[in-house]
This record gives sequence, structure tokens and C-alpha cells, in this order.
Amino acid sequence: MSDLIFSEETRKFLSLLAKDYPSVTAATGRIVNLQALLKLPKGTEHFMSDLHGESEAFVHILNSSSGVIREKADAILGPRVPEEERAEFATMVYYPEQKLPLLKAKQRDLGTWYRLTLMRLIDLCRLVSSKHTRAYVRAALPANTAYIIDELLHAHFEDHDKNLYYGQIIDSILDGGAADAYIVSLCQVIKRLAVSRLHIVGDLFDRGPRPDVILDELMARTAVDIQWGNHDVVWLGAAAGSPVCVATVLRNSLSYNNYEMLEEGYGINLRRLALFADATYADSDLTLFMPKQNRPDELYSESHQLRTARMTKAITVVMMKLEAAVIARHPEYEMVNRALLNHINFERRTVTIDGAEYPLSTADLPTVDPRDPAHLTDDEYYLISTLTSSFMHSEKLQRHAQYLLSKGSLYHIANGNLLYHGCIPMDDEGRFATVSATGEPLSGQPLMDACDRLARRGYFAPEGSTERESGRDFLWYLWCGPQSPLFGRARMTTFERLFVADAATHAEPKNPYYRIYSHEAVAKRILTEFGLDPDTGHIINGHVPVKATEGEDPIKANGRLIVIDGGFCRAYQRTTGIAGYTLVFNSRKLSLRIHDSFESAERAVHTNTDIASRATDVEIMPHRLLIEDTDEGAQYRKQIADLKQLVLAYQKGLLKEHA
Repeated sequence: MSDLIFSEETRKFLSLLAKDYPSVTAATGRIVNLQALLKLPKGTEHFMSDLHGESEAFVHILNSSSGVIREKADAILGPRVPEEERAEFATMVYYPEQKLPLLKAKQRDLGTWYRLTLMRLIDLCRLVSSKHTRAYVRAALPANTAYIIDELLHAHFEDHDKNLYYGQIIDSILDGGAADAYIVSLCQVIKRLAVSRLHIVGDLFDRGPRPDVILDELMARTAVDIQWGNHDVVWLGAAAGSPVCVATVLRNSLSYNNYEMLEEGYGINLRRLALFADATYADSDLTLFMPKQNRPDELYSESHQLRTARMTKAITVVMMKLEAAVIARHPEYEMVNRALLNHINFERRTVTIDGAEYPLSTADLPTVDPRDPAHLTDDEYYLISTLTSSFMHSEKLQRHAQYLLSKGSLYHIANGNLLYHGCIPMDDEGRFATVSATGEPLSGQPLMDACDRLARRGYFAPEGSTERESGRDFLWYLWCGPQSPLFGRARMTTFERLFVADAATHAEPKNPYYRIYSHEAVAKRILTEFGLDPDTGHIINGHVPVKATEGEDPIKANGRLIVIDGGFCRAYQRTTGIAGYTLVFNSRKLSLRIHDSFESAERAVHTNTDIASRATDVEIMPHRLLIEDTDEGAQYRKQIADLKQLVLAYQKGLLKEHA
């Protein structure tokens, strides 16, 4: 065979591959390994959306894998174990450090209980590890207990008596006083192995108290992808140093009394804002700026609420001035009619909105100059500059922003499914809308790709460059722009809700996408646009809460589109009637999990109260899916093909083996 069997480019690639596989034996060994991996069952994927800072509910859903762990625990324990005991066992898996002391205090014979509990945990761990290679499982083991747990999980009982073998190891663990450490480790491993990949379909931030805790939890996991929501990109803009995004996230946070996240989570000092607000808005009508109280256990003094309202009003006025400046810089956003400070007639105390004049409910805007409404006063300019610097120098926020950018994107394709938070902008005829906000007219997938690039530019382009400034402005556009695929509405009516009494002006019309996305033909058109099979693929969508109390079905378009925003955020639960949807995709089926409200982790630990969940099968797979049926399998087959080429190069003498 001629030496020209490989191109020069292929030779260079194989030379690099040879560094990892320096011989025929090494390359063929890896081929055998990959071919075996292809025959393992597909791992479980877990989809969550619109978490909105509800860290306790998120952690519980994560710990329980949307009920998957309880289902497997019930299978291991069987119906002969009482329901209460099974609930205690599941709670221990979810919260081992908190639950263990409570369970131990109840035992008359602690040694017997330890032995039984460890045996049950080992059986459960063996079950959830059955889809994974030994190497994958080893990587999930805590370092201090890895060797013994590995032995327990991978013993071959044709050569050993199971109870005797386990008993000897467990007795040694008990004699060494290490039972608690091994119980905690096994619980951690079970939770890591129950789900192979976690998909977060947007909106980690705002409303709920601790989005920073959610991000810390995600960063502790290895297999995560995130599809940005509009609440996420505005925080990215704030981290990137966009003053308008800083003002926006501060307004959102203060509106929900989220001081703890700002000050303790991200180290944002609010003292200067509080002093400015107290001095400027001491005599203002603050009725519409009072913070929301979504939890019955929230107890704030009247003075606290009033100070928060003054701060909210102060930063809201700054935000509106900055918005007007961004709109003026970008005529391509087509938002001139949304710079409403510029449309106020201060003499008549009216504002013009879409050509109609409306009376203002209040014209109490002491820092707004009627001759130049968008001009920041010196105090406002200094205030927002200081706050922006705080956001840019928050080490934890920057770490979270970089994680969102490395793990996140505007949309994601995984195993034949298309994931995005908001919408694919459409026109009234059901065609992909042409949007020029990116600087050129685009629609469909090219529009989504351009939005993704501009968002990254807003964070990564050199500080002071025009690319950085335009990218930061675009992050704000993605938050609230009329054709933003993450916002999906014609306008954000913050100004109207605060300053115009006429409720007709408060409406935020949705993109036509939401009127027609229940049609199967529309969902199939979108799947085809992104290169997916329209007959087998699914769209996983977040952003707009499903109103379950009104009978709305989250499964739309004959199963081709599934909306999984069901009200994680407590502020939405009065509307949705539930506390969120999650989606589980394992080797046998795609199932929607419907969750009721979660009170607290403390109550769960003390009363074994799980989130009440119900499962609805979206689709049963025609056969049990294997890794060879997945994107991961396609990557493995590509690696196998490359390694076979490497073996051929060795055999033909085109490359030299290295011992």
C-alpha cells in the first residue's frame, strides 16, 4: 500500500494521537475499551429550569434526582420494609450529615443498625453504578473511602459468600469507628451516580434568595450544561461591568429583599446606595417600590421595608436613565419608544407611550432634569460607577460568571433534543422572524448563534474596546429586547407599572412563538432548523410558567415540545399551582416529574418530608438505549475510527512505535 494512504494533515493528527497511544497494543486496548463502553446502558439525564434562586428546593430535587433515588431505594428495600423506614432511608441519602445523628439517637442496638444500613447503601450504590464503568465509578468515590467502597461495589460473589464478605469489611469499619464516614461517602456516591448529566434550562438568578448557593452546588458536579435565561445574561452583563445591567440586577434583588445574596454571597456593599436613597427619596411616595414578601416567615420592620423601597426607587431611576443611553447608542435595537423618560411631558405630568398620552400616577423624580431626562446627576454617576466596580471585583461573582460562560450557551443539543430557555423568535405567520439587533438581519439558528457570540464578547473582549461595550449592551438587550430569544416579549413594562395607573399599558405581549408552539408542525420546523430529526427529537423549553391550575399541559406539539418551567420560584406558585417540573431521560423512557411545594430542608430532615412528585411518561423508548445510541457514543465511534487509522499507520510503518 502506498505511503500516500494518509494526507499530510492526517499524518500530523496521527502523530499527535501517537503520544497518547505509543504502540499497537496501547491503541487496540483503547479500541476494545471504547467498544465495550458502547454497549453500556445510556446514563440518566436530569433537566431543570427556572430555579430563580430557590436553593433549598433545588438542592432537594438534586439530592433526590427528582424522585429517582427514592424509586431505586424502594426497589432495593422492597415492600416488606415499612413506608416510614423507607422514607427515613431516602432522607438519609439526601442529607446524610443532618439525618445521621437523628437516626442514631433512636437505635437500641447501634451496631446492628450500622450493619443493616451499610448493607442497604452498598446494594443501592451497586444498582445506581450498574450503568457506569468501573473507572467512572472510581472517579466519583471520595478519596478517603475510595478503596474500601470500590471493593464493596465490585466484588464477584461467585467467588465469595456475599454476607460473609460484606460482614468482614463492615466489622472492620465499625471497629475503626468509621461507620459515619462510610455512610456519608456512600450517600454522596449514590447521588453522583444516579444522574449522568444535569441540564439547567435557564434562569438561575433573581427572585429567590440564594442563586449563588445553586451555582456553588453546580460547580461541585462534573457533567453540567446550562442554557442561559434572560435573568442569567443580565447578571453576566453586571459581572462584565455594564452599568445598566448592574442597576437592573440590583433593582431585581432589592425588590425581593435579597440582601444576603448581594452582601454576603457576592460582597456587594450597599451602604452608599442606602445613604444616597435616604437623602434623595426621604419624602417620596414609595407605595409601588415596597419589596415583595413571598415567604410567610419573612419578618421585616417597617423601617427596613421603607429603606429598601427608597433604595429600589433610587436604583430604578438610575436604571431607566442608563437604559435610555443604551437605546440611543443602538438604533438597531428598535427601542426608541421604550426610552420613556424622554417621552415625559413634565408640565402636563403625562407620558407618551406608542403614540398615546397617559397621565403619570406620580411625577416624583427629583433627580430627573426635564431638559435632559437621561442625564445622570454627579451623585448618581459616582454611585453607579462605585457599584459597577464592586460587581467587577467580586471574586465569587466573577468565578460564577466564568462558569456560566464555560458551561453555558444560548441553546444546546443533546441526544437528539434541543434545549433553550426562551423562544425562537417568530412572526405572526409562523415563520422565523428576521431580527437585526445583532447588526445584521438573521433568523432561526444563525440568529441564536450570533446572539451567543455577542454575549460572550460582552464579557471576554478587551476592556475599553468597542467590542466589549457593544457586547455588554447586547447582554442587556437579551434581558429585555423586543426580539430577544431569551425574553420573548414585545416590551418590559417596568416604567408603566411604576408610573402609569392605566393597567392597559402594563401588558407585555408575548412573541408569536408562544401562540403557535403547541402546533406539532411548528415544533418540527424548529427541530429541522437545528439539524435534528423532527419525528424523534424534542424541544425542552423553560421561561414561561405553565399554569397548571388552569389546566395547561406542559407537554405540547404532540410530545415534540415540553415546557419545564412550572414554578420553582415561590413568587410564581400562586399562578402555577405547583412547585416546578423536572424532566428525566433514562435508557428506557423520557418522563416529566411534577413537584408540589417544598417547605424546607430542616423539615425534610426531621419529618422525612419529601417533595411530593408525580411522574408522567412523555415517551417510552422502542428499545433500551445504549451509549452507542447517544452523542457520547458518536464521539466514541469517532475515536475508534481514529485509533484504527493509528494502528494501520503503525502496521504500514508510517509511524514508529515507542515502548
